[in-house]
Formats: sequence, C-alpha cells, structure tokens
Amino acid sequence: MKLRDLAHARAGDKGDISNIAVIVHDPADFDRVAAFLTAERVKAHFGPMVSGLVQRYALPHLGALNFVMHGALGGGVTRSLSLDAHGKSLSSSLLELEFPT
Repeated sequence: MKLRDLAHARAGDKGDISNIAVIVHDPADFDRVAAFLTAERVKAHFGPMVSGLVQRYALPHLGALNFVMHGALGGGVTRSLSLDAHGKSLSSSLLELEFPT
C-alpha cells in the first residue's frame, strides 16, 4: 500500500524551503499515518535533495501533518536549474512512500 491510498498532499514553497501538507482521507487513519510519517522518515525519503532540517507539525483536528523542509529547492526558484524549481511535485513523491499494512 502507498501513502497515497490513505492521504492526499499539497505543497508550497518560499525561497529554499518546501512545505508539504499530508491530509488523511479518513480521520480514523490519522494516528496510524502520524506514527509512520515522521520528520526523519520524510528526510530519508528525499535523501540529499533536502540538505537542511525537516520539521513536522501535527494538526490532528484537521487530520493533517505539515512538513517544512529547509534546503529543499536547490537554493530557491531563482538559483536552481531544477525542472521543478517550485517543489510542487515533491508532494506526489512523498505519497509514493510504501505504507506498512
């Protein structure tokens, strides 16, 4: 099972910081997703693409986790040669994580 089977995501960016919100489809799955999807797991998933700190903020009343990834956009939109300089596809990449059944 992929994380996308349990949640959807939205991404944003500012400078060299990418922000990904992961929102569960069913609030009953929030605790399970929150236990699995740690800041450390997200940083490991992106590997060297994220050079800085990854912070996680839990919003259980919304069924959401928000990840702030510093050093994630190759220096920022105006400094990176990346095809996805705004980091919008990072949310899709995160949803590809294998979720334990």
